Amino acid sequence: MGAVPDDIPPPTPPTTAPSGAPSVGARVVAFVAILVGGAAGGFIGWSFVELQCEGDCTTAAGIGGLVGAALAAVGVGIVTVLALRAMDEWKTIQDRTGGAPDPTRGRRDPRADGKPPRVR
Repeated sequence: MGAVPDDIPPPTPPTTAPSGAPSVGARVVAFVAILVGGAAGGFIGWSFVELQCEGDCTTAAGIGGLVGAALAAVGVGIVTVLALRAMDEWKTIQDRTGGAPDPTRGRRDPRADGKPPRVR
């Protein structure tokens, strides 16, 4: 009753689609870059208001720091997302071609057929 027929193939492991997500290390570096950029923007915003204000300006300096931090973090976030997407595209091209992409791919030498190039 527990015998398995010989003509049934063994089960194959399920295949998964390759992930489009960047590596964990790249995501950690991007997150740290956003934090550092936000901190730098906060310091710049705070000092910008502090240098221009006379008297007690703690509220204004705090708001300047928050605005500077937010703007810098958003800017660095946009750059990191673009960089991670570029890394993913580069990796996809390398996987497809088996190595580095050919920089001359898609270009055609106009003199390859022996005729001078036509100029209009």
